[in-house]
Amino acid sequence: MKLNISKPAGYIAMGVLLGLGAGLFYSFSSGDTGNNFERDDRIMYKWQPFPVPKKIDFAGERTPLERQEVVEYFDRELQNNYYRHGSFIYTLKLSGRVFPVIEKILKEEGIPDDFKYLCVAESNLQNLVSPAGAEGYWQFLKATATQYGLEVTDEVDERYHLEKSTRAACRYLKAAYGKAGSWTAAAAGYNCGTAGYSSRAAYQGSDNYYDLILPEETNRYIFRILTFKHLMGNAEEVGFVIPKGEMFRPYKTKKVTVTESIPDLAAFARAQGSSYKLVKMLNPWLKDKKLTVKPGKSYVIEVQTI
Repeated sequence: MKLNISKPAGYIAMGVLLGLGAGLFYSFSSGDTGNNFERDDRIMYKWQPFPVPKKIDFAGERTPLERQEVVEYFDRELQNNYYRHGSFIYTLKLSGRVFPVIEKILKEEGIPDDFKYLCVAESNLQNLVSPAGAEGYWQFLKATATQYGLEVTDEVDERYHLEKSTRAACRYLKAAYGKAGSWTAAAAGYNCGTAGYSSRAAYQGSDNYYDLILPEETNRYIFRILTFKHLMGNAEEVGFVIPKGEMFRPYKTKKVTVTESIPDLAAFARAQGSSYKLVKMLNPWLKDKKLTVKPGKSYVIEVQTI
């Protein structure tokens, strides 16, 4: 599986933030010396580093921000992600649709709510494919996906099924927590593998994530999760103001239980009063133009009428 605060000084009027994007400290007045300056008769913009919060935790486990190297790792991820305005706003909007599903399953499975931000760190809440071949919302490799109960075939890939892949991620995380005894370590193991984490911890004589040298991506991983927790959990306070009506919401669909093979998904969609496009969009786990249903098995397909 792969990666993909207090208020900053100098916040300006909310209307300007809405117009220009969070984090851009800009004034339209060339005479304003607070947030811009002139050079060679041009107005230049001032950019300020986003402040690291005084305290934060992951899944109830304290982040040791009294340590200089911890603050610097966290600071790097905050700057890199806070100033990606467009992509962050899109992810924030997607959370309106995706988080309610993930939050419900995490609660049912006994996994801390903070792990929804791990999904953000993995995929930005989208069905992506990594260079290493990890796929879906939770970025499972094929072997790991099947190990944790997901079906991956030429016709069906449940790594792209939000509910089922979230359940599988919960099973993985519970197993990792059982071995490591720490949710922070479980999250790090999700990135570099629980065996890889355990072997490095054993060699270095510590189970504490913050004391270990790990692969560079894993060294950054927890801080990236913490960054999304902080920014998304305090979106308006840090300048990302999205009107309630502009958050993406779940589609209104009906669920159709299928117990027999579908030779033509386009014909199936039309028979349901929908379209092939909508069926594939709402059910990205359907990878082919047909669906083979073996005896005794069934699938639930979400359908939205046109």
